[in-house]
Amino acid sequence: DDTVRYFNQSKDRIFPRTKAIIGRKVQQCHPQKSVHVVNQILDDFRAGGRDTAQFWIDLKGKLVYIRYFAVRSKNGEYLGCLEVTQDITDLKKIEGEKRLLD
Repeated sequence: DDTVRYFNQSKDRIFPRTKAIIGRKVQQCHPQKSVHVVNQILDDFRAGGRDTAQFWIDLKGKLVYIRYFAVRSKNGEYLGCLEVTQDITDLKKIEGEKRLLD
């Protein structure tokens, strides 16, 4: 039903949240100008047209990677959505390789 059930309150959180968002619709977590995009992603998830959506934005000097994942039952029924945001600014700077335990 696209209701916020949980969020992680880390010190590096990109988009601030308060406990007041619990129980509200996920659309209320987003700026009005992007709600139509969120709705399209959720509609696609409900219809089974996709299981993931990803995009990235420049935000105050940070490159922010945003991913949505459909959460489904064992039978494929749409249950909700998981949204993950990550500051990938430093990842974009990686060059070469670093092997495990190097």
